[in-house]
Amino acid sequence: MSLTFYWYPKCGTCRKAKKWLDDHNLAYEAIHIADNPPSESDLKSLYERSGLDIKKFFNTSGQKYRELGLKDKVKSSTDDELLHLLATDGMLIKRPIVTDGKKVTVGFKEEDYEKTWLA
Repeated sequence: MSLTFYWYPKCGTCRKAKKWLDDHNLAYEAIHIADNPPSESDLKSLYERSGLDIKKFFNTSGQKYRELGLKDKVKSSTDDELLHLLATDGMLIKRPIVTDGKKVTVGFKEEDYEKTWLA
């Protein structure tokens, strides 16, 4: 199983997730989320397969999120509008995102990774 690992190398959570993947010998393609953000259609696919609320895809602690005042916008926008917004800037996207084409995890919680990627 090969994974796609969207990450930002300066992000501590991303580095923890990468170490976890490496420690468990899981093969992945690392994609720098700021330099090569997922397209709107890729984000839609990730969102639909994740089973998560669209709000979980936003990096709510990020500077860009605060600068753009997205807290209220996220509450009142449609999923399509939010996916379009996410696709405009990789720094708006919560990271890391890991997928095998079927399953998706957003962020890093060791127990979620164990359930999803070691099962």
